[in-house]
Amino acid sequence: MTPSRDVARLVEIMAALRTPGTGCPWDLEQSFATIAPFTLEEAYEVADAIQRGDLEDLRDELGDLLLQVVFHARMAEEQGAFALPDVVEAITTKLVRRHPHVFGDARDLPAEEVKALWAEIKAEEKAERAARRGEPARAPSLLDGITRALPGLTRAVKLQEKAATVGFDWDDVALVVGKVREEADEVAEAVASGDRDAVEDEIGDLFCAVANLARHMGVDPETAVRRSNAKFERRFRAIEAGLAARGKTPADSDLDEMDAIWNEAKAAERAAKAAA
Repeated sequence: MTPSRDVARLVEIMAALRTPGTGCPWDLEQSFATIAPFTLEEAYEVADAIQRGDLEDLRDELGDLLLQVVFHARMAEEQGAFALPDVVEAITTKLVRRHPHVFGDARDLPAEEVKALWAEIKAEEKAERAARRGEPARAPSLLDGITRALPGLTRAVKLQEKAATVGFDWDDVALVVGKVREEADEVAEAVASGDRDAVEDEIGDLFCAVANLARHMGVDPETAVRRSNAKFERRFRAIEAGLAARGKTPADSDLDEMDAIWNEAKAAERAAKAAA
């Protein structure tokens, strides 16, 4: 096998890895369930490369994500369910169907009508899938179609966006900030009560309130959290480096000493940002 720019070669390589007797033992023992976490991880690594603005890394991470698609398709082909060409056909069919304003006879529609048409077509597709599966009919909901597999904060925003389309939303960001404060107070009350279930419940409410604030401010909460994680990592590494210069490790230090180095790193970052 040699590298290639042709997706067909990738499919061949995946088939070789999954061939009993001559393939890779690790690849052969995988299933949809065991590969699913890797699929999610690769999608997050794509998002991370985008956030860092590293296009070379993005190329590599997109390749890793493509491999996940090919891996799942290969396992499905082995079961006689479908193969990669069927996946391609499904998505091209969906794209053409959902864009009649581009590929059909609904051209020159205003943006709002395009969004409404998109939602209508998605609802029809969902009803067709339910009918194929023999699922009982149920009352449609505005929130239908928001997958439960999304990260919590992302799903919270999508639920809130849907509700906002019918006016279930605040029109003043100050009220959203107030809700965040209210939920934080309720977390404190739950902590004081010692009720672990209540603490979990109220922390969830606080996360949803913060996600709502992010939505109102045009901020993606998942991106904001990743940015804060990167900040935490930088500053904690600064603590480790600062202590190492003193011949110490975090385990040899105390909170006051580590906090002092943290604040130094924080001040240095702000100074560098101000000078930029």
